Amino acid sequence: MIPIKNKKKNLEATVEEMRNFAFAYIEKYAPSKQQLKTYLLKKYIKAKISSLNKSNISDLISAVLDDLEKTKFINDKFYSRSKAKSLIQRGSSINKIRNYLFSKGIKDKYIKITLDEIKVNNADQDFFSAIKICKKKRIGPARDENNRTLFYKKDIGILARSGFDFEISKRVMDLEKNEFLKIINLL
Repeated sequence: MIPIKNKKKNLEATVEEMRNFAFAYIEKYAPSKQQLKTYLLKKYIKAKISSLNKSNISDLISAVLDDLEKTKFINDKFYSRSKAKSLIQRGSSINKIRNYLFSKGIKDKYIKITLDEIKVNNADQDFFSAIKICKKKRIGPARDENNRTLFYKKDIGILARSGFDFEISKRVMDLEKNEFLKIINLL
């Protein structure tokens, strides 16, 4: 009987420790649900607690995550919106935002809601983000007029690797210097 009590007490201590680790991580990083789950799994697999096996650990982590979600400490919908907003400010394309959120373990429905909100707020978001990238990397219309034709393919490639499609890249590359400066002043 005594070993069973110790196991139960150890289990309760582990859940409380897990919550404390989760709170500390949330306070420092503001993660998605999947990021927090990965962190806790790594933490407890490395700890090698003898009384618990891996399936029990994953069940405990799921219980802790559900509790945190109910108390609104983690919210993937809010995470999706806030990360998308910060990525837009940096000049990321909608494709890049979608891939980033997917890589962080955000569910497809939240990604779709977030991207739909972006498109409703600004139908031509990719165009303005591409202009921000041009300004930041000094490519395309931000280049000296003498070098623009020399670096045209390279600049298109930079925009493509940033997640912009060919039509938007071409539209931005064909801007005149004065139009580009007007748009930059508006942003």
